[in-house]
Amino acid sequence: MYENILDLLPRGPSANITCPPIPNPMPKAADLPAVKTMPDPFLYLDGKTRVQSKEEWFQCRQPEIMKLLQEYQYGYYPDHSQETITATRSGTKLDVSIAVGGKTSKISATLNLPSGSGPFPVVIAIGGIDNKAYLNAGIAVVTFDYGSVAADSNSKTGSFWTLYSGKDIGVLTAWAWGFHRVLDGIESKVPEIDATKVGVTGCSRLGKAALAAGLFDKRITITMPACSGVQGAGPYRYSLSGQGETLENSKSGAGWWTSSGISQFVGKSTQLPYDSHTIVAAIAPRAVVLEQGQTDQFTDSKGTATVTFPAAKVVYNFVGAGDQLGMAIAPGGHCDMGGYANMLPFVAKVLKGTPTTRDFNDLKPWTAMPEAYPWASNAPRGT
Repeated sequence: MYENILDLLPRGPSANITCPPIPNPMPKAADLPAVKTMPDPFLYLDGKTRVQSKEEWFQCRQPEIMKLLQEYQYGYYPDHSQETITATRSGTKLDVSIAVGGKTSKISATLNLPSGSGPFPVVIAIGGIDNKAYLNAGIAVVTFDYGSVAADSNSKTGSFWTLYSGKDIGVLTAWAWGFHRVLDGIESKVPEIDATKVGVTGCSRLGKAALAAGLFDKRITITMPACSGVQGAGPYRYSLSGQGETLENSKSGAGWWTSSGISQFVGKSTQLPYDSHTIVAAIAPRAVVLEQGQTDQFTDSKGTATVTFPAAKVVYNFVGAGDQLGMAIAPGGHCDMGGYANMLPFVAKVLKGTPTTRDFNDLKPWTAMPEAYPWASNAPRGT
């Protein structure tokens, strides 16, 4: 493990690197080529220039990925610098007030602290987690009501929409914003928690939100999406297990999860200039563990394990952070509570330096599908 994962990042822009311009406006689906396999994450949107070095990845390609993910999937994350944050605490209750543009809203969170004096690392969780397992491992658990941040519907109600009504932003991004504002409150009012060692987690649609939370805030040390499926860590281009969740049926069933930008790719998912591995890779070098139930009847566990994980691993290895990406396959089904204990050894290794002998590259009962990411055999060396 690295003493400081940020040591892997370049120390500032290099004058020797010239980034290809990010297209403005961004291309429409009709202008993008159909790619049946997982798109090459090292290939820029111009379709001809490819990343050559680790420094170039961070300086040029990662920002382009962040732009395209907001353009096509999440909507543009609000400018946090315009927000004024205040927090109050009473016992285990933490209230965070957010003011922007003359409007104010609030998020309430619940603190669950291990025994002892701390400061403790923390996992911020939505939708329920195995609190006992994490508390026993010396990791605090903080929860909040994601539904009060943004309703899981097209109603545009909740504390996020109080501030940002009219924005073309998906609910997954709104929930991610909720994680971040709770972390602001922790930094301000909870000295028992070490706010530099933070995990975020949720399962199913909330796993999709946890992945977005890790993507949009570099304070997140480890991102822990469980059974997240399409629009999370499940691949758009491959459906190998579960009920056959696709862009088409997820957008039809819960179109509010993502912004309108992805609608143009319905029926044209092979023209998406990214896939789930790109989302995961954009978080590097910070840690990610993908949790899936082996018998999950809803989301594509096999595709996540055999396509997304190894494809993203190529990028993690490229930037020198291969051990920061893990795959945790549990024997159970969709959102079994045991999944949280299943990924705990990896989380404890990242947040506390606790050794583990478990191999979080083990994909059993499956094996990786390199034919889904053929560009890996010609990956740049990462110098």
